[in-house]
Amino acid sequence: MRSPINIRTLRDMGRREEFARTELIRRAYLYVARNEGLPMKIRAQAQLSLNNLPSNSHPTKIHERCIVTGKGRGVIAKLGLCRHQLKLKATRDKWMGFEKAVW
Repeated sequence: MRSPINIRTLRDMGRREEFARTELIRRAYLYVARNEGLPMKIRAQAQLSLNNLPSNSHPTKIHERCIVTGKGRGVIAKLGLCRHQLKLKATRDKWMGFEKAVW
């Protein structure tokens, strides 16, 4: 059963879109700002332009969330599922390579 999308998931989706929109320009400004071969005035201008970009477009604002529940903790990034959903799907759907631990 899929739960409705919560506000945190919507916010994260918006941040991902914003990051995708500004990624190239952000990388260009970073390259210019860190290039020591350029004059200091140009580097400072690039840094100011970088600071004027929206804060939600920064890559550190993006968090991995479960694609089923929207949980932000205990998420296995390669699968995009939280640990609880991973356990449910592995036991219900009998995924290859996953089995219940017995000792």
